[in-house]
Amino acid sequence: MDSILKFDSIKSYNDFNNHATLHPLVSIVDLSKASKRESKRMAYGFYTIFFKQIKCGDLRYGLNNYDYEEGTLIFLAPDQIIGENNPDHVYQPQGMALVFHPDLLLGTALGRHMNDYNFFSYQVHEALHLSIQERGIILDCFSKIEYELKRDIDHHSKKLIAANIELFLDYCTRFYDRQFITRDNANKGIVARFEKLLNDYFKSDKPQLLGLPNVNYCAEQLNLSSNYFGDLIKRETGKSALEVIQYKTINLAKEKIFDPEKTVNEIAYELGFKYPQHFSRVFKQRVGYSPNEYRKLN
Repeated sequence: MDSILKFDSIKSYNDFNNHATLHPLVSIVDLSKASKRESKRMAYGFYTIFFKQIKCGDLRYGLNNYDYEEGTLIFLAPDQIIGENNPDHVYQPQGMALVFHPDLLLGTALGRHMNDYNFFSYQVHEALHLSIQERGIILDCFSKIEYELKRDIDHHSKKLIAANIELFLDYCTRFYDRQFITRDNANKGIVARFEKLLNDYFKSDKPQLLGLPNVNYCAEQLNLSSNYFGDLIKRETGKSALEVIQYKTINLAKEKIFDPEKTVNEIAYELGFKYPQHFSRVFKQRVGYSPNEYRKLN
């Protein structure tokens, strides 16, 4: 098994990058000042945000290469693994990294809703690409955090640092919303592929073999993370991905109910429901009638 270079503390990451530790739980690292290094699989025991301002190609995710545009943000949740072991690939890292330990958030407003920032679970190829103006806002947020880090730690430090990180993340949420809009054509293509995926799924024997399609399965088939896929579908359709799947399932159920030769149990099985009772309950919740009642109405 390939070895993984693990950073458990902010100090260990700072030391690796020739950067002074000004605060034990948070740091902004200028990666251009770090030493050249060979490509390694790395994992971070804290939140990590890479800000890439040039096309440098020094990050790999899984076995895929990614080319980064100017002004790109990549978000990693604690213990996420990135990169690959390749001793023949030696590079000079570029850009900046904002790293902060989950302990920094304890007792803060940010800590209470940190899980709302879904983009920490996005894949690297779902990175946030910034405009020139947006880059300026991001750098201003970094500047505010650095200002606090360079001051002596006092009883205001934690609150102000966490508040500025929260401000930064809120801007990132806004910028992701903008990215979903500006990449509308690509997003509509994903929605169309999602619809085709569901159509093909129900035309195959997969419902009997795998059961009902779920969000994770659909996201994986479309090469997207579940959170990014869910956020994209919600913004494009106004419905959650689960609601779209359920809507498709119920519409198919309505069509099948018109066939008097099929029992409700057979229809439930064909659609991928493990238990007919579950099918009947879901159908009534969505339609207002049980399958048998709906059949009598039509």
